[in-house]
Amino acid sequence: MSKTITIAPVTRIEGHAKITIQLNDAGEVADARFHVTEFRGFEKFCLGRSYREMPSITERICGICPVSHALASAKAGDALKGVKIPPAAEKLRRLMHCAQIVQSHALSFYLLSGPDLLLGMESDPAKRNLMGLLEAMPDTAREGIRLRQYGQEVIRLLGDRSVHPAWAVSGGVREPLSPEKRDRIAAGLPEALATAKKALKMGGEALERLTEEAGCYGSFPSLYLGLVSETGGLEHYDGALRMMDESGGVLEEQFEPARYEEIIGEAEKSWSYLKFPYYKPRQDGPDAGMYRVGPLARLNVAKFAATPLADAELRVFRQFGEGGGPVQGSFYYHQARLIEILFCLETIGLLLDDPELLDTNVRSHARTNNRSGIGVVEAPRGVLFHEYRVDGNGLLNYVNLVIATGQNNLAMNRTVLQIAKKYLNGARLDEGLLNRVEHGIRCYDPCLSCSTHAVGKLPMQVALYGPEGELLDSIGR
Repeated sequence: MSKTITIAPVTRIEGHAKITIQLNDAGEVADARFHVTEFRGFEKFCLGRSYREMPSITERICGICPVSHALASAKAGDALKGVKIPPAAEKLRRLMHCAQIVQSHALSFYLLSGPDLLLGMESDPAKRNLMGLLEAMPDTAREGIRLRQYGQEVIRLLGDRSVHPAWAVSGGVREPLSPEKRDRIAAGLPEALATAKKALKMGGEALERLTEEAGCYGSFPSLYLGLVSETGGLEHYDGALRMMDESGGVLEEQFEPARYEEIIGEAEKSWSYLKFPYYKPRQDGPDAGMYRVGPLARLNVAKFAATPLADAELRVFRQFGEGGGPVQGSFYYHQARLIEILFCLETIGLLLDDPELLDTNVRSHARTNNRSGIGVVEAPRGVLFHEYRVDGNGLLNYVNLVIATGQNNLAMNRTVLQIAKKYLNGARLDEGLLNRVEHGIRCYDPCLSCSTHAVGKLPMQVALYGPEGELLDSIGR
């Protein structure tokens, strides 16, 4: 008899979602789906607003990565004005963006996925959380909290607030950096670097323990999309798009981000509010055009990292790919995040040593000179597109946001199916199975509602019903 297992909500992610697993008559997994069950309408209620307001409005989409939305929005505003921002403004934007990636990746590794990676997938669910990590590994947990705090503090020093700073604007940033604030940022950098190095070692040890998970948590061929610098290096703020195929071949090289609609389509399905972006030139439909974005994709598409410590770690990371090809397993997202933390901290150090960072010319002024503008950055979770079109008064009549988590949607669904097929045994339900399926989603660190969420214990009830509606089994938290 066919049966359906429902996991709702999925815990330790940003947002609200559920997972359904369909069993066939033999009790084997036939299908699995990741459903995003919430709806937010920023693309509609921003219509009629001035594009100049959009950095402050759109950063409210997300409490974890507001800086990415603010910067993508500001870059779209730069394009609408047709200006090149001052060099100091670009460096300051890069500085804040690096800080945001540090705090977001630290949150993902230590608070959201750390309880699984460091305490064990099958550990006591009552302690498989931040409080349990504090009890079992107090020094590690505190170091993770302080690492995230450092990223938040850099954002606060630049923009006066660590969440939703009203700082990035079309044409540049609102105010320059003072020498005193620069020195305060520099003072916290050595501790952050030391913690990042420890985290990389812990991540490597976790990979050695969890080889089975690494082999089946989203381990399948796909395409990969990310920004790269002019020379092909790891890039987060600017650059061109590179699309890589399953074997490491380049499908799109130095592709102008403003032309993204030529290669990215957005499919929809009735069972999820989250869109399903895909690579359009693949002629066999969305599934054939599945691609991944985010830390794993960025390390795959980059030829190198532009800082010495991160570049050395990247060379080690590439050994996880088979035959010199890209690293395929989504479980490796965790280690990729740690490498990016190291890269961003090294980049912060380089920026702080640049005397131009303190230049007081941080804004270019202009009227609206273009009717359309597209801004693109690498958010912590992957490539983020903001596209705006305006009327003669600079008021928006079209807004399209292509979110990184959506671009991983096809891969997340396939990951859930792969894990369920590996671990689900007939009609048996247990905590380990449920957590493993959920962890497949945590690998991607999705931000589903793109809003602020409390991290803690959420209620969870899973029930298994027969085809006639009878309750066969249940488990709860």
